[in-house]
Amino acid sequence: MKSAGRIVHNLFADLPTLTSGEFFEELVVFRDVRIERILSSDQPESVLYDQEQDEWVCLLQGEARLWIAGDEVELRAGDHLLIPAHTPHQVLDTSREPPCLWLAVHIHPHER
Repeated sequence: MKSAGRIVHNLFADLPTLTSGEFFEELVVFRDVRIERILSSDQPESVLYDQEQDEWVCLLQGEARLWIAGDEVELRAGDHLLIPAHTPHQVLDTSREPPCLWLAVHIHPHER
């Protein structure tokens, strides 16, 4: 869609159908920030993340259970949280219907 000469995109449009794992789509990269859309199947990969950047995530639809540095956190649509850099975390469970759709903002350390 175009609006005032700009292309408008929709976070809920053109979602792939997943049987397992997750789909990552980079939406914006600007300076030290990367924004991505993530779609999780109901069989997420058991990856333990320990990232060099801070990550703010918002669950747009679905329900999820995360493990973050020893604590289990349950999220519903609309919930969001900040995961500081070098905080181990993992997706434990995600809903099937609707599938989990996330917006993630990665804030990389500023290079000096």
